[in-house]
Amino acid sequence: MSNVSAAITAVGGFVPKFVMTNQMLEKLVETNDEWITSRTGIKERRILKEDEGSGTSYMAIKAAEDLLKKGNINPAEIDMVIVATVTPDSLVASTAAFVASEIGAVNAFGYDLLAACSSFLFGMSTAASMIQSGRYKKVLLIGGDKMSSIVDYTDRTTCIIFGDGAGAVLFEPNTEGLGLQDEYLRTDGTGRAYLGMDAGGSLLPASEETVKNRKHFIYQDGRTVFKFAVSNMADAGAKILERNSLTGDDVDWLIPHQANKRIIDATSNRMGLSSDKVLMNIQKYGNTTSGTLPLLLADFESKFKKGDNLVFAAFGGGFTWGSIYLKWAYN
Repeated sequence: MSNVSAAITAVGGFVPKFVMTNQMLEKLVETNDEWITSRTGIKERRILKEDEGSGTSYMAIKAAEDLLKKGNINPAEIDMVIVATVTPDSLVASTAAFVASEIGAVNAFGYDLLAACSSFLFGMSTAASMIQSGRYKKVLLIGGDKMSSIVDYTDRTTCIIFGDGAGAVLFEPNTEGLGLQDEYLRTDGTGRAYLGMDAGGSLLPASEETVKNRKHFIYQDGRTVFKFAVSNMADAGAKILERNSLTGDDVDWLIPHQANKRIIDATSNRMGLSSDKVLMNIQKYGNTTSGTLPLLLADFESKFKKGDNLVFAAFGGGFTWGSIYLKWAYN
């Protein structure tokens, strides 16, 4: 059995300049700052405007460039680029392929990975497997979404939640026992009835009728999604601890998907974690879908120490959910 594991060795992040506050949303839909904050924990979110850039690829490139600069990494050494996203630039040409070309990863191949808000979590599993196979030495995983491109700003059940942003991590081989230790990943296909986007795929191609009926925007059954998210994300976090004979005292940091503060609190409570071990930036960015986990790493990188136990947990539409246990590889 190989003693090579896959470790995160560099991180980067990017959020757009434009800040959409709860007060701004009060002018668009029937809501208010107190209601949004008390139910979600969100105070503001970032929105990518055309005068700054266009498409998820723009943010993915910026996050990757941040990683490359901070890590002093030659992009030509990257073997593979994965872009975890639910808002690719287009449905045919891979966003990852374009990103790889734009950042100078001339020797890499790439593709997109779509698993709703669990996209980055599932991407971690994929990137780590590629490293552990022995065939690749540097795998760049980017999670990012331009959620503003699929949000209906007349629907208060969704427009208050989502924002735009991207984060990136580099996976490399490790022989010190650090990096990804275990994963618990699950899906339930019946969930697409409660959270998704009806039109734009092969099931319901774009037409004049789908546009008129606003079928190209994300929707959710809030109560059902909240119930499933609370139970499954918390269960996944507890399961990863149990499988690895860990307690809350052994965990240094919880890296939870930033969908809702109440869901995060339920997950950390189930895992027996004190609040000072739970990382959150939901108040600043909202739910950036595939971008939440890597943006947490980018925002709080200075807190991590070599050997720290990190537990990632996420829940997304489809339904998709899971947890990953990772040992941090650098100071």
